[in-house]
Amino acid sequence: MEIKNKIFFAEVERLLTEDITATILVRGNSMRPLLRDGRDKVVLRRSQESDIAIGEIMLFRYRGDCIMHRVVEIDCDKVVFAGDGNYKTQEKVRRTDVIARVEAVVRPSGRVVKCDSLRWRTMSRAWLILPRELRRIILGVMRRIN
Repeated sequence: MEIKNKIFFAEVERLLTEDITATILVRGNSMRPLLRDGRDKVVLRRSQESDIAIGEIMLFRYRGDCIMHRVVEIDCDKVVFAGDGNYKTQEKVRRTDVIARVEAVVRPSGRVVKCDSLRWRTMSRAWLILPRELRRIILGVMRRIN
């Protein structure tokens, strides 16, 4: 059974406002290679003001949709996001549009990787320090392999 995104994310937001975590399946390729479409799940927790920091992956509202990308810049009341697999597109939103922080990634094997762990932070930094052009090439090769 399929549920429309607006209904699904309204329920996710409701759970989060009750301080209940939500685990959702990753959909889309914008966070590749660290998050994989249809394979990985993420554990979301309602965000606090202090959670909004460069490098964090967060769920936010953008032009009527909910998107999950990484914080790349903070400018007063504005937060700029970009997907790890997007080397050109960025979304700029108000802090009030930020809904949740990704706390952990659940791999298909069931292994849980905490986003504040040394392992996750190292993988994230390693990917993000690569030049954008090299990331684009790697992602292109990955698309062809899959």
